[in-house]
Amino acid sequence: MSRNGTTTRPVVFQAAALLLGYPGPDWPGRPDTVRETVAGLPGAEIQLLLSFCAQAEREDPLAAAARYVATFDRSRRRCLYLTYYTDGDTRRRGAALARLKSLYRDHGWLPPDDELPDFLPLMLEFAARAPEAGTALLTEYRAAIEVLRYALEAHRSPYAHLLQAVCRCLPGQAPASREEALRLSRTGPPTEAVGLDVLSPFPAQPRPNDEGVRR
Repeated sequence: MSRNGTTTRPVVFQAAALLLGYPGPDWPGRPDTVRETVAGLPGAEIQLLLSFCAQAEREDPLAAAARYVATFDRSRRRCLYLTYYTDGDTRRRGAALARLKSLYRDHGWLPPDDELPDFLPLMLEFAARAPEAGTALLTEYRAAIEVLRYALEAHRSPYAHLLQAVCRCLPGQAPASREEALRLSRTGPPTEAVGLDVLSPFPAQPRPNDEGVRR
């Protein structure tokens, strides 16, 4: 990460949150907004964002939406809901989701009713607005994020650039392999609560339900 990481990190998280949301009617403006915002900032993570934006700006919005569904909703390997990696479709996952909701409420944030609290773009938005607490939360789920990154790279998806940028902003040592990331994710998140103290002004993007991933 660049030397001014404490400044760049929230920008990367917010940009990734916008670009990892479902490409709705406002999609054509999102890559352009991100490009204008990050242009001129240093760091390899910024170049990864710009690389994604360059491709996204050339894509038809309908094609972008279809690609999004094919990438994230039709494969369990590329799920954007992080507790799926740590807890799977088990009763323990329900407890993890309840813990996140309780955590948000305790810090004055009410998550959207139409989105689960472990949705990665949602977590990234938190981290952009409360860098210390939000980065700690993302780090707590780093193994799951790295598993998703490996899956997107194997799929040759341009979305891999966004996960690579996010991972470069997380402190600590990254898993050395996909196998290590899978092993770490399956141990489950730590029990220590991470505080979040921001109220998001951005509603969740509506997205189609698909049977590829159970929410």
